[in-house]
Amino acid sequence: MDCLFCRIATGETPAATVFEDQLSLAFLDHRPLFPGHCLLIPKAHYETLTEVDLTGPLFVNTRLLAGAVEEGMESDGSFVAVNNRVSQSVPHLHIHIVPRRNKDGLRGFFWPRGKYESAAHMEGVRDTLRAAIGRLRSAPR
Repeated sequence: MDCLFCRIATGETPAATVFEDQLSLAFLDHRPLFPGHCLLIPKAHYETLTEVDLTGPLFVNTRLLAGAVEEGMESDGSFVAVNNRVSQSVPHLHIHIVPRRNKDGLRGFFWPRGKYESAAHMEGVRDTLRAAIGRLRSAPR
C-alpha cells in the first residue's frame, strides 16, 4: 500500500513533526487553514475512525495538542475535525487541530447548515441513530 501518512509515520517522508508517541504522530499540515494547523495520525494504518479501537488514547493526544495549539499559537480556541472518507484527501485517519481566533473568517462549519423538517423528523433521526448504536454495541468484535 502506498500511503503518504504511513510513509510520514515511518520517517520515509519528512514532515514537520510536533508530537510523537508509540501510538500516534502529529505534524504541521502543509496547507494549513492557519499557522499551527496540525494533523494527528495513528501510526498504524486505519482509513477511518470506525476502524480504530484506539480512540481513547488517540483523543487524549488530541486534547493535549488542542491545548498546545491554543497556548503555543496564542489563539482564542481551536477547531478539531475528522473526515471519514468524504473530503479525506489522504485515506489514512487524521485529526485536524486548528488554532482559531475570534473573527478569523471561518464561519462555523465549512458547509451550509439546514434544519430538520419537523420535530417528528428530528425524533425519527434520533431513534434511527439510537438503534444503530444498539446494533453496533451488541455486534461481536
